[in-house]
Amino acid sequence: MSYYQHPQLVALGALLDVLSEAARETAIAAQKNYRARRRKSIGATLRPGPDTPLWNELSKITADKLLRYGDKANLARELGVPRQRVHEYFVSQTACPDTERALRLLIWLVKRSNDFESKPQVRGKVSRNT
Repeated sequence: MSYYQHPQLVALGALLDVLSEAARETAIAAQKNYRARRRKSIGATLRPGPDTPLWNELSKITADKLLRYGDKANLARELGVPRQRVHEYFVSQTACPDTERALRLLIWLVKRSNDFESKPQVRGKVSRNT
């Protein structure tokens, strides 16, 4: 059984076929370009983001420890980097340290948590007349 098709609809249908085929080819090309662009070349710098979940967690833990004035400067001295680099690591999160500095950071965190645990916790005044 055949249906009647208006001549303008036939032309429109042909145009839609051409457009859909072109859109499909463009989508395939864009997907290939996206994969190629996201693929890191050998020796490329690793940037923080969804691909670095371990660094994201380590950065969050470290940022929680940098509370007092001068903590970032002291950490920069400990890591052997400029203060601005510490800001890039933990505040703006636009850079990751190299392996040596990441290991130094882990040692700093362990030392910092041990120092916190070894300090006596004062909860209130203790009477001397006991």
